[in-house]
This record gives sequence, C-alpha cells and structure tokens, in this order.
Amino acid sequence: MCGMAGWVSFGRDLRGSVAIAEAMNDTMICRGPDAGGVWTSEHALIVHRRLAIIDLEGGRQPMAAAEDGGLPVITYTGEVYNFQELREELAALGHEFRTSSDTEVVLRAYLEWGEEFAERLNGIYAFAIWDPRTEELLLVRDRMGVKPLYYYPTADGVIFGSEPKAILAQGEVEAVVDVEGLREIFSIVKTPGHAVFKGMHEVLPATTVRFSRSGTSTRTYWKLEAREHTDDLETTIAHVRSLLEDIVDRQLVADVTVGTLLSGGLDSSAVTALAAAARTRRGITEPIHAFSVDFVGHEQRFEANVQWEDPDTPFAIEVAEQVGAEHIIVELNNEDILDPEVRGAVLRAQDLPVSTGDMEYSLFLLCRALKQHMTVALSGEAADELFGGYTWFHDQEAVELDSFPWHHPFEKAGGIGALRDVGLWDRLGLTDYVKQRYTEALEEVPRLPGESGLEARMRELTYLNVTRWENFLLDRKDRISMAVSLEVRVPFTDHRLVEYVYNTPWAMKNFDGREKSLLRAAMRGVLPDSVLDRKKNPYPSTQDHRYELALRQKVEEILTEDAPVFAIVSEEDVRRLLDRPAGAFTVGGPWSARAVLERLVEFNTWVSDYDVRVEI
Repeated sequence: MCGMAGWVSFGRDLRGSVAIAEAMNDTMICRGPDAGGVWTSEHALIVHRRLAIIDLEGGRQPMAAAEDGGLPVITYTGEVYNFQELREELAALGHEFRTSSDTEVVLRAYLEWGEEFAERLNGIYAFAIWDPRTEELLLVRDRMGVKPLYYYPTADGVIFGSEPKAILAQGEVEAVVDVEGLREIFSIVKTPGHAVFKGMHEVLPATTVRFSRSGTSTRTYWKLEAREHTDDLETTIAHVRSLLEDIVDRQLVADVTVGTLLSGGLDSSAVTALAAAARTRRGITEPIHAFSVDFVGHEQRFEANVQWEDPDTPFAIEVAEQVGAEHIIVELNNEDILDPEVRGAVLRAQDLPVSTGDMEYSLFLLCRALKQHMTVALSGEAADELFGGYTWFHDQEAVELDSFPWHHPFEKAGGIGALRDVGLWDRLGLTDYVKQRYTEALEEVPRLPGESGLEARMRELTYLNVTRWENFLLDRKDRISMAVSLEVRVPFTDHRLVEYVYNTPWAMKNFDGREKSLLRAAMRGVLPDSVLDRKKNPYPSTQDHRYELALRQKVEEILTEDAPVFAIVSEEDVRRLLDRPAGAFTVGGPWSARAVLERLVEFNTWVSDYDVRVEI
C-alpha cells in the first residue's frame, strides 16, 4: 500500500536536498516499513516508503523506466487489481518487464497511453509520475478516493505527499488552520479537495493534476453518470452477486496473507463469505482469518438506541462458523482506548482531531491486532452509502431535510446541540457553511431526464453519501489502518459496482421495505438468515459509563491549563457542556455530544503537537 512524497521546484536545484527528502519520507515509515527510496534530479525530488505486497523483491520504488534517468519515474501507492491483464496487453505491444510488480505495469501503461492510461486502471491507488522529457509532474488518484494524496503549490512548483505530515516535514510549509478549516473539522462536512490546512489541497477522486513550468491543469477521468436501468429485479440481484464475486476474487491477489474485518453486519459478512468461497475455489484449504472488535462486558451492558439495536459479536461468530473462517475477537477495555499512546498514534495517523471519538481508537487497536497475523484485509466499507443502509435513507424527516441527511442524526443525537453549547456552531457560521456545501453537492448530481419525486431524491441522497460521507469514512479507514502498516481493501468501491448500483432505482434497492434489500437478496443462501434479516448497526462504540467519566476528567484537566483550545472556545463554554448530567455522554458515535467532547480534547492536543497557528 505504501506512502509517497515529493517536491518539484523549477527554480532550484534539488539534488542537494536529500536530507529534506529523508525527513519527508520518515513521516511515512508506518505506511511502508519494508523499504524506503529517494530519487532526485535537478528539479524533482521523489520519495517512497514501501509496504511489500506484490513482487516482494522486485517492486522497489521510486521506479524509473530507464536507468539513465531519461524516462519517467514513478512513486506509487495502492493496488491495481487488473494489472495482470494490462501486463499481457502491454507485452503484446512490445513492452518488456524487469519485475512482476503492478508498479511497473502502471509505469509502462503511462509510457504507452499517456495520461489517458488512468481510465484503464481498476483499483485503489494514488501515485506521482515525474517525466523528465517534459519536466512535468503528474498526480493521479483512484476513482473513489480510497487512497489519499495531498499537494501544496509553491511559487515555483509543488510539494506533495500521501499525508499532510509529509508536506509539513518539507520545512517551508507552516501548519495553519483558518476559519474554513475549522468549519471542516467541526461540521461533519468532508468537502472533496479540502485539506483543512491553509494552502494545502487534496487531489480529487478520479482526477489527474499536472504541474509544469507553464502552470497547473486538472482532468477528471471518470465520474458517475445517470443511466437508465433496464434490468428486471431478478437480473439485477444476480448481477450484483456476480460483480461482488469477481471483485472479491480479484482483491484477494497478494503475495502476503489476506484476511477480513468482520463485524457481524451484512456488509463485512458478505465480504468474508465471498472471500472464503473464492479461496475454496482456488484450492486453498487454510481458513481465512476474520477479525472483530468488542468491549469487555459490552454484551451484558448493552442498551439498544437509535443507532445500535443489538451487539455484534454473536452474529460475527455465527458467520465465521458458517463460512469456516478462523475468527479472532479483539476485546478492549476503557484503559485501552484511553491509553495516551493510542490516542497520540491515532492523532498522528489522521493529522487532524478525531471525528468519531472512541470508534477511531478501537479501530486502531483492531488493526494493530490484525497486523500481527497479516498485511492485507478486506473490509465492508461503502456498502451502506451505495445500497441505502443508513437510517437517514429510511427516516422521512432525514430524506426531506434540506441538508446533508446525516445531519439529522447529528441533531437528534445531540452533536449540534453540544456545538451550540460551546458556541462553535454560531461562531463558525456552520449553518451557512453546511448549506453552501450542500448546495454545491446537489449541483453535481447526475440525473435522468424527467426523473422526479422519491426516485429523484433518493438518487440525490445516494450521490451525497457516495461522494461526501463515504470519503470521510474511507479516509479514516486508510489513515488508521496504514498507521499500523495494514492494507485495507474495500470491494464495495469497485467502480463497476458503483456505476451499476447508483443507477438501480430506489424501488429495487428497497423492494421489500428494508435497508439494503438488494444486497440482502444477492447474499441470500450465502449468509445466515439472522444476519440477512438483522437491522444495520454502525461500527461498535463503548457504552461503559466509566469511559464518560474518564473523558470528563480529561476535559477538566484542560480547564486548569492555558490550553490551545481556548483559541476557539471559552472556559465558560466548556463548563456549560460539562454541566450536563452524568450519562449525557455515554452514547458515542460521530453524531453524539460525546464526539464533540472528544474533538475538543483532541483539538487541544493537535494544535500543540502540530504547532498549528489558528486564524480566527
């Protein structure tokens, strides 16, 4: 999966900047612990950290197309799942390969087809190609934005990296967050292309960005389109099943051990079952490893609420038994997710304050435990956005809300109220900001001529979820998993599936009145009925009241200091939040009041650790 960074300067000679290259590279050792490389020329500095997954010996980077430096050089992260087919096509066109890696296939594809080669790739990837023939840098990101890629334009070039920390390590970029950056942090709005740090940008999904002496140009090489769906329900169900089987089979390709993340919900259970079946077809007798997370005493302490109807673990156990997976439960307690080292690692992984509270810490610990057994895991991320799994697809008030639909549970769970209590909602003008970003997103929605009513609105909601909410979750999963050198693959983001299901009418996605009807039907006979008929649960969050008490204590400690968080809130504001009665912050999740409390604590640490200058 790897990490990368670089610096292009048309006004300097960078050949003596190896120390800067190494400093940038060192920030990403967790993304690539197996090897590191630096390539320099007069105006380009390219670095890479490698997590070896395919062609363990031959895939070292940066990789040059020619030893004399006269042809393009690439630094590449991610996986291209159709690289073997592309390799055969390129070989037939006369290309010779020195390795069996997908990296070299991508590089040779660029040599053959130029920038348009991106349309041919199926996978999750972000990479940079420096072409010395034209002195141009090309940045490329996958269609769904699974792999991160950031850049910071300079007066005479650009600095880029898999993560903001690599760019900040270059030494000339100051960590500044202005009002708009603060709005991104606190509004639960992930604006595509927005990097929070002032002056920094995120390469948009399905986009190439080219830098040359004459300036910068961008090109979108793929986007969702509205197409008439002509398949009947039975054909649609069968096609979804067929697509998923092919996708999961492709994503098992690796020269290292591959496992799954298994929550016991429909999405992760489907991926685990299909992966186990694919391995059996290949003649692999060793059971697939499936990992779950739980909290000590959670099942006994569990109380159903608007988001969680039942505990996950019993369902995960049932799925593992049915598909023959070796199931490993990672059980956590409060001390685990309150551990300062864990919280610090998660902050460094994301470069920003936490967004979903304890969920991010438990995800980190789950990935860390999984990494002890394997290097690659498949996850069920993105199915809810595509198939209509969230509560806001089925709550009439949320559907009719003139805003992002996930702001409805944000309001109901107390998150917006908590932001108002500390004055941030009004001080940052979040009502207007959310409205602005929502309006921009709606203007992008591809629609069918004449489509109206519920079908038109559900197309809008699907688009909002796939392009906004999903990107937020994918970024979180990538950053946290790569913090422990674990590659997480996400079958539900395959663009073939996304295109097909996006254009499937809501009447089919919801044909039996349940969430994710289409996916349930596609998995009927593969998974236990108990899982197929289960209500969707979010990723688990602790309900232990002692966690709330410990979190309150952390906030109390901040109140005794000259804390950085007081640049955006007052002590009186925070005390107003803490005046809420015991139990007010027991329920977690990204929409809760507790998540706001978490964010204030982590914001305080973030400003100190990253030496952030706050402009407000």
